[in-house]
Amino acid sequence: MLALRGEGTPFPVQADFRSGNTRVAFDGVVNDPMKMGGVDLRLKFSGDSLGDLYELTGVLLPDTPPFETDGRLVAKIDTEKSSVFDYRGFNGRIGDSDIHGSLVYTTGKPRPKLEGDVESRQLRLADLGPLIGVDSGKGAEKSKRSEQKKGEKSVQPAGKVLPYDRFETDKWDVMDADVRFKGRRIEHGSSLPISDLSTHIILKNADLRLQPLKFGMAGGSIAANIHLEGDKKPMQGRADIQARRLKLKELMPDVELMQKTLGEMNGDAELRGSGNSVAALLGNSNGNLKLLMNDGLVSRNLMEIVGLNVGNYIVGAIFGDDEVRVNCAAANLNIANGVARPQIFAFDTENALINVTGTASFASEQLDLTIDPESKGIRIITLRSPLYVRGTFKNPQAGVKAGPLIARGAVAAALATLVTPAAALLALISPSEGEANQCRTILSQMKK
Repeated sequence: MLALRGEGTPFPVQADFRSGNTRVAFDGVVNDPMKMGGVDLRLKFSGDSLGDLYELTGVLLPDTPPFETDGRLVAKIDTEKSSVFDYRGFNGRIGDSDIHGSLVYTTGKPRPKLEGDVESRQLRLADLGPLIGVDSGKGAEKSKRSEQKKGEKSVQPAGKVLPYDRFETDKWDVMDADVRFKGRRIEHGSSLPISDLSTHIILKNADLRLQPLKFGMAGGSIAANIHLEGDKKPMQGRADIQARRLKLKELMPDVELMQKTLGEMNGDAELRGSGNSVAALLGNSNGNLKLLMNDGLVSRNLMEIVGLNVGNYIVGAIFGDDEVRVNCAAANLNIANGVARPQIFAFDTENALINVTGTASFASEQLDLTIDPESKGIRIITLRSPLYVRGTFKNPQAGVKAGPLIARGAVAAALATLVTPAAALLALISPSEGEANQCRTILSQMKK
């Protein structure tokens, strides 16, 4: 008791307690204990989800797979003005991902604020799943139980692909945040090589921005700016995304056929929408999507490898069993009220010109596409009737459309009228490295 009364005398403390499945353990000292002037503690947290810490600490953190952290907490407490809690040099894990960093939480008006830097040296991409409402794989059940304790339920409809889990925007105004995150090495199986993820997370008065969000993929790069206005009802969302110089052979490193190509893919997307889930945002979105691929290969065998049964049917029907070189694939899609319609969606191959028309609805997750192939030169493709792709995103179905054969030259004539959409795609062509880019030649011809 005498130690408690002595001003400036640190008082040792130790505790280990649980709230549900969340555990908090600390040992250290309280400075000036009679006035509670501050603490210097070794502090450990563990539990089913970082989101569960809100009830204990008042710090708003995202839902995650099971976690644990161990670090030093140095706090200066001022009950009249503002207190500063500095969680220094912490180490731990979220799911199977390691985490390290330092975070400072400052109380005060108009809102408390969380600032700092967090890094993962080996980030398992699935551990980020709950942040955008998708299953995180290992540890997902504990995370779901954590959500259910807070009165939340999984609402993913059967047969739907787009995530339906809701963003908890009602709590976004309880604090502000300015946090930088880096993921050095990203684990997502061998089929999707991702590296060097970084983002700057800014939350202010329920307005959330990731500006920018960057990562390396397949020898190229993805850069995006994401803006979610949580103060709007429903939430308003905006995404601007650029993909540059993605190497086709690195996108599918396990597919031997693709190792023969030096092709690349570039793309731009601008999307705006409203809603409190990824599915809702896309379901009424407006915007544009542009994609350009040069020097690729396609075959029936490739489609079987990647599990695209519809693609397998189409490739087999048009080209038979041969490997076919794709000189250029170009897509310029306009998206209005959640429905994507191609202004251009075409493939120029060594022996055919293929045009795709129709719609893809993000709201209903329904496809209604027509594929018109037209042979070139002497090599005759096996089909001159249009094909269709219909059904849902999850279970698309393909077949041959009944009706007259495609008139020779009709596909090329149709594509030749698309001057403005073709010109918009020219900006996606990467600078040449010695060889002529097939897409530049084809799009320039369409522009004339």
